[in-house]
Parts: sequence; structure tokens; C-alpha cells
Amino acid sequence: MLKRALISVSDKTGIVDFAKGLKEAGFEIISTGGTKKTLQEQGIEVLGISEITGFPEILDGRVKTLHPNVHGAVLARHGDKNHQEQLEQHNIQPIQLVCVNLYPFQQTIAKEDVTVEDAIENIDIGGPTMLRSSAKNHEYVTVVVDPADYSTVLEELQNEGETKSMTRRKLAAKVFRHTAAYDSVISQYMTQLAEEETPESYTVTYNLKQTLRYGENPHQKAAFYQKPLGSQFSLAYADQLHGKELSYNNINDADAALQIVKDFSEPAAVAVKHMNPCGIGIGETISQAFQKAFDADSTSIFGGIVALNREVDLETAEKLHSIFLEIVIAPSFTKEALEVLTAKKNIRLLTVSFAESKALEKKLTSVEGGLLIQDMDMYTLDDAAISIPTKREPTPEEWEALKLGWKAVKHVKSNAIVVSGSDMTLGIGAGQMNRVGAAKIALEQAGEKAKGAALASDAFFPMDDTVEAAAKAGITAIIQPGGSVRDEDSIKKADEYGIAMVFTGVRHFKH
Repeated sequence: MLKRALISVSDKTGIVDFAKGLKEAGFEIISTGGTKKTLQEQGIEVLGISEITGFPEILDGRVKTLHPNVHGAVLARHGDKNHQEQLEQHNIQPIQLVCVNLYPFQQTIAKEDVTVEDAIENIDIGGPTMLRSSAKNHEYVTVVVDPADYSTVLEELQNEGETKSMTRRKLAAKVFRHTAAYDSVISQYMTQLAEEETPESYTVTYNLKQTLRYGENPHQKAAFYQKPLGSQFSLAYADQLHGKELSYNNINDADAALQIVKDFSEPAAVAVKHMNPCGIGIGETISQAFQKAFDADSTSIFGGIVALNREVDLETAEKLHSIFLEIVIAPSFTKEALEVLTAKKNIRLLTVSFAESKALEKKLTSVEGGLLIQDMDMYTLDDAAISIPTKREPTPEEWEALKLGWKAVKHVKSNAIVVSGSDMTLGIGAGQMNRVGAAKIALEQAGEKAKGAALASDAFFPMDDTVEAAAKAGITAIIQPGGSVRDEDSIKKADEYGIAMVFTGVRHFKH
């Protein structure tokens, strides 16, 4: 029986060699538009799609393969007598192999100057229909969407005379994943165009970036996926220059470090352990900033992740090299810095594009059986409705310490308290079940440095005990959301000790 293959691809990688291999395996090739031209230019005999349908390609190529002579040839069950009789009745010859990939919609909308018209024109209709038809009938039809599978298909055709049943099933499964992902990108784009805030269904797609050795613990399997057209200012789009493969916990911690350091415009360094900052420092140079971050908690930084928002120079690299770190993330490293840091075999060195400002992506959190979706917490003091309910206002130096503390506390697991100076954190209390407990941890860590420092809280004080503890430790300024029914108790306590307290009107819970 005559074997037929239909080939119509936008990505022509490897297609000429694949077509030649199919010819050698005894296939007659049907093709369309640009693919037909490419194959004919390479001396490969090709039937035009119009020769099969008896109808010309119309509407600037929008309609080519949407025809019974094509889909009947793909969807017919070969073992079904009724189907075979209908094919003979309508003079339709079966197609045993379909090789199709789709219009480059994702690449099109990634262009800065793309118009809506260009985007819409690159929504493929016939391609997904052809792929889905072929994949549905994979018991009889081999469907190929990925050039990476060309060699497998040709090898089986050469060795077996046909593709294996399991191969066809795997290829069909890949097709349905591919078309689902393709439609997902389109649906997200159209949903944004339509300004839909909470659509009745939410479809997202991610591409495998790497399999991981394990998850949070060795008995848990894990993988890392990358969002198409996701923020370049992210770990998913980082380049690893050196070191061991990233682990699940590395990725979580490194992401936390990036989310913090992107809030700073001045030279800043952030050290993270278990997704909480253990030290944040700012300075006139990145070396000064890292020294401050290190001094903030020289114990916890051991084995941690460090993110910096300036190029790592030799001076900074020598400081980084002197301690054990899992990961260093920066926009770039000088040649001299790399020579110093790569002397350690296992340290991971990553670069991330800091050119892109804060991405307006949604935050997705999985729960068993569902998904929570929310905006990223991009709220800053510039957005806040600042009020000062105490008798004393902060001094200029206290304001600098309050600003740093407020930036930091947003990224600390709730309940959260941060004690800070004007250029570094001094104590961090994270993830406590009550706020005064978090304050005690932060104040104890700050020790004598708490005298004259600022204290930041991610949520309001339900009673005045946190202010009392802060005052006794020597804190002179506090920043918190306000909004408790007992705010007046905290205000009176602050006035009693001469503390300046700032209300922001917004909380920064992080669970």
C-alpha cells in the first residue's frame, strides 16, 4: 500500500534530511506553502496540498489543510471496514505520518513592537487541528511535532518498516502537551487583551528547564520548569557560570534572595537562609554592601545564598571566597572575580539580567486540589499613606533605618520583625506564632546594636508588649502598618519612651 506523509512546518530545522529519510522509507510526501518550496529546492519530489484537496489554498494561506480529503485520510481507522469503504467511496488515500509544527505565536508576541494584528495572524488553526487529528488516531498514524524526534522515527522506519506502537503513543502525548501549551500562551495573551482579572478558568504552561536530584528532601522527586516569556529578572532565566547543579532548596532560596535585592537601587547585598534574609547591607560600593550583609549575621550566612545587584569585582570576590556559600547571584562578574571564585569547585555562580525592572507576574501557590493566585507584593513606602501618630517624628538618620527595615521585613516570613540601622539589618525574627516572640528574637540578635536602631513589623501590634520590648532594648524608631483596635496603647507606650512611630497603612504578610 502506498504510504503517505504530510509535512508542513514553520520551524524547518532538520526537515530536509527528515523528508529525504521518509522518501528512502518509501513515503510519498504531501506539503504546503513554504515547506513545499523548501523541499522542492532541495530536489525532493512533493505533492502540493491542493493536489490532494482539489481546492486551492485561500485567504492568504489561512485555509489549506482543513478539508475532508486531509482529515479523512488522517482520522480513518485502518482496521475499520466501514471507514475503509468510505475512503474508497470518496477516493481518499490514507496518510500514515504527519509532521507539523506551528506558527511562531510565542516568538511573535515576545517582540517589543508587536501589534495585535501580527499576534492574531500568528495564531495557527490548521496546524493544531492536524496535530490533534493525527494524535487522536495514533494507533495508525505517526505524528511528529518536535525535530528532536526525527531521528527516532527514521530509525524505527528503517529497522522495523514502521514505528512502534509505544513510540506513536509517546509522540501523540507530546502533541497534546504541545498544543495545550500553545493554546495556553494564546489564552493568556487574549485574556490580558480583554483585561479579564479573574477568568472562569486559568491555564498556564511551563517548559522543563531541568530535572532535579530530589525535592526538599531526598525521598521527594522534583523538577524545575520555566515560564514561556517569563521575567528575565528571575532564577528561571539565570545563566549558571560555575558549580554544581542547583537543587530544589537552592532554587527556592535563590529566588527569595533575588526578590529582596531587586527592591534596592543603591549597591546592595542580600544573604538568605531557608528563604529568609539573614543579612542585608547597602553601601557606596558592592564590596561595602556585602561586608554589611556579612556583619549583619556572620553565623547564619555560612552555607547561604548571596545576591548582589552590582557586578562582582575582585575586592568583593575575595570576601565571598573567604566563607562557605552555596550560591552567588549577580548581574555579572569581572574576569578577576571569576578566577578567585571558581577556585572553589562546588560554589554556584549565576548571572541574572538586572536590566528588566520589576515584573508584573502573578504569584501562584499550589494547595492540594487547587491553586491560589495573587498579585506580587510590589507595595513600597512611595505608595504608602504615611502617618506619624506619636509626639516625636523620626530624625533623618532614623528615617533611613526605617526605610531599610521596611524593605527587609516585607521579605521575612510572618510573623516578622526586623531591627535595622541606616545601612544594614541588625536582627531578624522570622516565622513566629506571635509578634512579641519575633521581636525578642530580632532584638536578642541585634544585642547592643539595637540601641538607637529602628524596628519594622510586617503587621500591626495587637497590644503594646512589642513596643515595650523594643524600648527596653534601646529602639528609638518603629515602623508598622497600624490599624489595630488597640493602636492607642502602642502609641502611648511609644510616647512614654520617646519613640518615634510611623504608620504605613499597609501590611506585608508573607506565609
